Amino acid sequence: MMFDAAYLKYPSARYPLFADGGMVNASTPQASAAGIEVLRKGGNAMDAAVAAAAALTVVEPTANGLGSDAFALIWSEKDHKLFGLNASGYAPALATGERILADHRDEKGKMPAHGWTPVTVPGAVSAWSAIRRRFASLSMKDLLAPAIRYATEGYPLGAAQAGVWNRVGREYKKTLKGPQFEEWFNVFWTGEEWGRNGEKRYPGERIRLPLHAQTLAEIAETDGASFYRGRLAQRIDAQSRKFGGLLRRDDLEQFIPEWVEPVSVRYRGYDVCEIPPNGQGMVALMALNILENMNFSDKDHPLTYHRQLEAMKLAFADGLHYITEPGEMELDYHRLLDPEYGSQRAHLIKEDAQIFMHGTPPGSGTVYLCCADGQGNMVSYIQSNYMGFGSGIVVAGTGIALQNRGHDFSLDPEKANYIRPHKRTYHTIIPGFLMKDGEPVGPFGVMGGYMQPQGHVQTIMNRIDFHMNPQQALDAPRWMWQKEKTVYLEKTVDAAIAKELSRRGHDVKIADGPGMFGKGQIIQRMPDGVLCGGTEPRYDSNIALL
Repeated sequence: MMFDAAYLKYPSARYPLFADGGMVNASTPQASAAGIEVLRKGGNAMDAAVAAAAALTVVEPTANGLGSDAFALIWSEKDHKLFGLNASGYAPALATGERILADHRDEKGKMPAHGWTPVTVPGAVSAWSAIRRRFASLSMKDLLAPAIRYATEGYPLGAAQAGVWNRVGREYKKTLKGPQFEEWFNVFWTGEEWGRNGEKRYPGERIRLPLHAQTLAEIAETDGASFYRGRLAQRIDAQSRKFGGLLRRDDLEQFIPEWVEPVSVRYRGYDVCEIPPNGQGMVALMALNILENMNFSDKDHPLTYHRQLEAMKLAFADGLHYITEPGEMELDYHRLLDPEYGSQRAHLIKEDAQIFMHGTPPGSGTVYLCCADGQGNMVSYIQSNYMGFGSGIVVAGTGIALQNRGHDFSLDPEKANYIRPHKRTYHTIIPGFLMKDGEPVGPFGVMGGYMQPQGHVQTIMNRIDFHMNPQQALDAPRWMWQKEKTVYLEKTVDAAIAKELSRRGHDVKIADGPGMFGKGQIIQRMPDGVLCGGTEPRYDSNIALL
């Protein structure tokens, strides 16, 4: 019986799922299963998050890898507190604007997207170790065992991911030239593991990544130390030197992930929590701080879309101007969330679409997963190589695909995000967490580059303003502001809404598919402790229950 796993003739429907012993929501079924596996071994939500995150480096390499960055928001029931973890790496000590401009004159003053230059210190492995040491109850060997098994024995490729893999592969074959990129093709496209000579990935095809298995085993054995101070660090250093990269072992050795205090805004009586800068979670909070000044009753009304889009544009105008390494911002980032400033910015929204500049507030290829256990602990976790597979660099003999997060640095000394040694760039990946009256409601997130704060705003409003359950909040049609007055709508948005937005001056485009609108997960803890979850309908996502 033959069929096309990627062809969806009819709209699919999902109900929210309920559990009381534990829940893991991830963008692949293997990752959510990995989290549940360690919960069954006696682990907690923090154990499950690390297990699922490690598994995702194997089962969704199209969006993250062993060379990713990561952030987390962690509710510890024992401490009755929400913790933030920033495991985004900084630029190498050799990374100066002058040097990069001299080395890349052909890039016309912009940071390159691929190769060794945009690679910053990878933080994901340090996040796994930091979470395990502070909160987890199982060993790193226990937590990485599912990922190692998937890498060794293989797993069947999901339909949506196969499409992404093929799109990136075709692009890389055209654009990535030179010996520094050969290992990417060996590991992910044309190597001996690929019986079809890397011509195409197929839904259901068994994927094996033996180099990943070896590296994950070494990370498990050393609790991550080899990656930053041991043999793996030396391999990264050697490859960087060989191909003219700036990353060195000293950069890896000196890196420590940072525990941070989450930042939040009050929205309709709820506290929406994000990671503070250098992350762009502030953009979502700034938009909600503006929208708090308006009333909404109908999700499917043109005025709702218009106001959401204008608030988002205002928030991005400030975010892209101000957000960088916190110590280098020209103002205290809390000022951007001042309710008075939100009110001022709200008054700038008119009947027609506008292009906004930043204001001055008053003085004073990503994966997302979430987990919860039966004891009340919950984790909102995000991990990314940034642009699909990232830099296109894979460290020979290790399977370590390195992110290209440095692409977001500026080479203009007048910009807040100007690159300098050991500085962290403006970061797009953001986990979210919802609180009310000091108690946790639960984790949420929508991954996808600059779509992420836009997805956060839409799903939060769907839940709070429009009273949708977690699954419907993710199912609802999405929009994405791109630049100036250009906005993309999903095909499922009512044509009358698109027409009215065009009349108001928006440059409306209807997206061909769901790829640009992100992938989300939500867990909500009900008043009686029961967990209610929703998962992304636009991808191979899954919820595993205990």
